[in-house]
Amino acid sequence: MKKILSITAMILVTTVVFSQKRIEPTVEDKAKANVLKEEFPDDDIALISSVDYVTFDLNKRDGKVTVVHSAKDNMINIDSRADIQKYCFYDGESSIEEFEIMYRNEKEANFYVKDEAYKSNDLFHNDSRVQYAVMDFPLRGYRYLTHIEKHYKDVKYFTKLYFNNEYPTVKKTIKVEIPNWLNLELKEFNFEGYDIEKKVTSNSKGNAKIHTYTLKNVSAMYEDSNAPGPSYIYPHVLILAKTFKSGDETVNLFDSTQDLYNWYKSLVNSLDNDNTDITSKVVELTENTSSDNEKIKNIYYWVQDNIRYIAFEDGIAGFKPDEADNVFNKRYGDCKGMANLTKQMLLEAGFDARLTWIGTKHIAYDYSTPSLSVDNHMICTLFKDDKIIFLDGTEKFNSFGEYADRIQGKQVLIENGKEFILEYVPTTTADFNKEKFAYNFELTDDDIIGSVNKAFSGESRAQLLYYFNSLKNDRKEEFLEYYLNKGNSNIKVSNIETSDLLNRDNNINISYSVAIKNAISSFDGQIYIDLDFDKELSGYTMEKRHTDFIFDTKKDLESITRLTIPTGYTITHLPENINVSSTNFDMQVNFTKENNTLIYKKFFKIKYAKVEINDFEEWNEFITKLNAVYNEQIILTKD
Repeated sequence: MKKILSITAMILVTTVVFSQKRIEPTVEDKAKANVLKEEFPDDDIALISSVDYVTFDLNKRDGKVTVVHSAKDNMINIDSRADIQKYCFYDGESSIEEFEIMYRNEKEANFYVKDEAYKSNDLFHNDSRVQYAVMDFPLRGYRYLTHIEKHYKDVKYFTKLYFNNEYPTVKKTIKVEIPNWLNLELKEFNFEGYDIEKKVTSNSKGNAKIHTYTLKNVSAMYEDSNAPGPSYIYPHVLILAKTFKSGDETVNLFDSTQDLYNWYKSLVNSLDNDNTDITSKVVELTENTSSDNEKIKNIYYWVQDNIRYIAFEDGIAGFKPDEADNVFNKRYGDCKGMANLTKQMLLEAGFDARLTWIGTKHIAYDYSTPSLSVDNHMICTLFKDDKIIFLDGTEKFNSFGEYADRIQGKQVLIENGKEFILEYVPTTTADFNKEKFAYNFELTDDDIIGSVNKAFSGESRAQLLYYFNSLKNDRKEEFLEYYLNKGNSNIKVSNIETSDLLNRDNNINISYSVAIKNAISSFDGQIYIDLDFDKELSGYTMEKRHTDFIFDTKKDLESITRLTIPTGYTITHLPENINVSSTNFDMQVNFTKENNTLIYKKFFKIKYAKVEINDFEEWNEFITKLNAVYNEQIILTKD
C-alpha cells in the first residue's frame, strides 16, 4: 500500500510539474510581451486577439428575435505581474451561459467565477448582475484564453459593438451572422481614420451573411475624466434590427422612428395613472395664483423640491415610467417617473403636457437612428400659447424656461397620440451663465480688507442654489462662509447679505466684507501682495489626455479687483498681461492703474463647455501663464 501511495504521489507531482511547464510563458510570448509593453507602456494586460461573434435566432413562442454574443479573448501579461477582474454584466433581459478561463494550452484554469447583484451608488434599484473572476498573471508573457457567451431574450436590447475595450488589442475581430429572414442594419460610427477591414461572406449553409470587421492595434478605452460619451470617440457598430419574417408574415421591430415611438408609447399606454392623491396638491398649488405661469411654476418647482431623483433600472422599468401617484406618494422617482408626475399634475391643472424622450449630450445619436441607444433621459413638454417649453424635474433649481447644458441642442421625441413630434431643446450662449465678481480692497498694516459683490445667473445660479438648499438649515450659514472664503482660514468673511436663496427665478447677489491675513509682507520699503485668492482654472492643465475636456456648463466669468494703493507708494512690479482667443474659449488677464487704484481684471469665457484636443497646446500655454500670474506677487515700493 505504501509503495502504491508513493508511486501515485510521484505521478501527481510529475503531472503537475509537466502541466506547469506547458503553461509557463514561451520564449515567443515573452518577446511579444516586451514589444507590446513598449507600444502600450501604461497598460499591464493586452489582448493578442479578441473576437466577437454574434448570431440570431427566432423564439417563435414569444415572437422575439434572440441574440447569442460570443466573446473570445487571448490575454497576455505585458508587465512583471498583473491581477485583474474579468467580468460580464447581465440583467432580466439577458443571461450568461458560458464563462470560461483557460490556460494557453486550453486546459481549464479553475478560477472561481462569482455571480453577484451589481450595486451602484447612482442607482436605487436595478436588476443588473455581474459574473466575474479574479485572475492573476504571475509572469510577463503569461497568457489566458477566455470565452464568455451571453444570450439576449430580445434583439432590441442588444444595441452596439465597440472595437475598443479596457485593454489594448493586437487584432480585434467582430463577426455578425445575419440570417436571411432578419432585416438588420449594421450602422458604422467613427470609422474615419481607422483602417478597418470589412468583408461579407455566406455561411456554410447559405442561409445567412457573415459581416466581418477587423482592426489591428486597437488602443484601450481612455481613462480621461470629463470625456465625451464613448459614442462620440470610439469606432463601433450599431445594431439596428428592423424587421423579420416569420412564415409569410413580416414583423416590424424598429424599422423607423415611428416603430421606436410605438414601443415607447405602448409602455406609456400601459400605465394605470390614478390621480386621486395628486388632485388636492394641484389645487393647493394653483388656487391662489394670478397667472398660468405662476400655476405652472408652482407645480414644476414643487416636483423639483419634493421628489428625490433616484435612477431606477429594472428590466422593462428601465424604459417604462412609474405611475404618477406612486412617485407622488413615495416622494422619489427616476427621470421617467418624475416626468410622468409633472405631466399628470399639469394635466390636472388644465394644461397640455406630454412625455418626452431625449438623449443627453453624452450620446452622439439622434432619432434618425431607431434604437434604444438613442436616449437615456425623459422630461416633460408643455404646449402653451403656441410655445413649446421643456420641464426637467431632475434639474434642481433650474428656472422655468431654462435648460441644463446637458440637454441643450439635443433632439427630443414628444408624444403626440399615435404620432410623434421631433423638436430641439434651445441652446444658450455662455453669457447666460454669467458670474460677475467685484472686489474693492485696501491695505492695512497686516491684512487686505475690503468688500466683495458676486452675482450669479443661469446654471451658475442653479448650481449654487442646489448646493445651498441641499444642506440642513443649521449648516447654511456655515456653508456660505466656507463657499466665500474657499475654506481658507486666512480669509475672514463677515456681514454677508444675499438675495433670496429660495427664489430660482432671480439672479443671485451676494455681498460681504472680507479681511485676508498673510497676503502681504513688507521688507525695506517694499510691499509684496498676493491679490488673487480665487485662482480660477489653475488646475485645468490638459495633460496626458486623448479626448476633449467637457465642462458641466458653459462658463462666463468676469472678475474685477480694485486695490487702493497706499499713499507714498508706487507700483514697481506687476505680472504680465495675458490673453488667448479661439473658437471654444476667450480668456484674458490684465492689470491697469487709474490714479491711485490698481485694477486687476480676469475674463474667462468657455463658449461651448468644452476644450477640444486641437485646443490643448494653446490652452495649456495660457494656463501655464495664468498659474505664473497667480504665483507672482505685486510689488509696491515706497517713494
